[in-house]
Amino acid sequence: MFLALLELKAARGRFLLMGSVVVLVAALVGIVSGFTTGLGDDTVSALRALPATHIAFAAGSDSDQFARGLIDERTVDGWRREAGVTATPLGVALTRGTTDRHVEVDLAAFGVEPGAFTDPGADEGKPLAANAPQGIVVSRQLVGDGVRIGDTLAVDRLGIRLKVVGTTGRSSYGHVPAAYVTADAWRRIRFTTPGTDTRPDDLPRQYSAMALKLPAGFDGKTLAGADRRHHTATVPLRDAFAAAPGYKGERLTMTSIQTFLFLIAPLVVGAFFAVWTVQRTPELALLRAMGASRRRLLGHTLAQAAVVVLAGTAVGAALASAVGLFVGEQVPFSLPAATLATTMAAVALVGLAGSAFTLRRVTTVDPMIMLGAAR
Repeated sequence: MFLALLELKAARGRFLLMGSVVVLVAALVGIVSGFTTGLGDDTVSALRALPATHIAFAAGSDSDQFARGLIDERTVDGWRREAGVTATPLGVALTRGTTDRHVEVDLAAFGVEPGAFTDPGADEGKPLAANAPQGIVVSRQLVGDGVRIGDTLAVDRLGIRLKVVGTTGRSSYGHVPAAYVTADAWRRIRFTTPGTDTRPDDLPRQYSAMALKLPAGFDGKTLAGADRRHHTATVPLRDAFAAAPGYKGERLTMTSIQTFLFLIAPLVVGAFFAVWTVQRTPELALLRAMGASRRRLLGHTLAQAAVVVLAGTAVGAALASAVGLFVGEQVPFSLPAATLATTMAAVALVGLAGSAFTLRRVTTVDPMIMLGAAR
């Protein structure tokens, strides 16, 4: 170990250059991971917050189900009659509104039944109430945009006016801040034709999907039978994230970038240590001639690789965290400590794996041949 550290000091320029590359790769992986998590949260955090186990869509809707599929009252009643199942209709619609203080906002309107398990309640103000169907509870992002409790929000072109009664935590859908309205108010938003004065009773009693809490004994066969009876396609909540606009494409793009960075890291580290091993082959041969074991040379090489990779990864992690603090809430960036630790551990492992490409040359050095070649 002493010799490994001595070489690090003697060739500090080359090792600092290599360490800088590891820092940049680790920082890039961390930053991409932060954007991947942040974009995912900005797309589906409102769905992820639902305390449901499954989402039932209308049968036949294969993509963008929240926008294209509709379930009727018969389906709602059918799921509610299933033994052991807790079911409630869910509406999702993207819209735009303006407050009476002339604050214009985009919002994802989530239609829920007041008091149902999908109702988020309110952190401040009042929750939704059945006797106040024109109420709306807005997420924290909309508060940041200037919406306040007591404001009246007019949905553009529809003549629908909603009273802001409370606020809840951060949640969004399709990169649009979420707001929660009653199921009846959601039907007005979804089905009202601009320029008309349609009463709620005249609107279709349809919804985007059913939010379900299935009991433990509700196996796949039982679920398939229920889907056939109610003409639905039910998926676990996590699989329903793919129904959010842009979610699958964004995940694929960011994951591809991460994958390429994980492939680059071992190649760069391996190439550096391969060249470094070739350059110091005479020294390795001399150590072998002096009685150093292959095991000791192996430990010597791994120690150098570990110092460079681990130090570079640690600095890269700090740099990625600093980027997260710098951008704040201006962009969808989220890098929790657990995610950062997992990502950096993966970077360190692939970096050390790259250095392993040089181990065979280290352990097969022939002292007699190499010393003879040096004379």
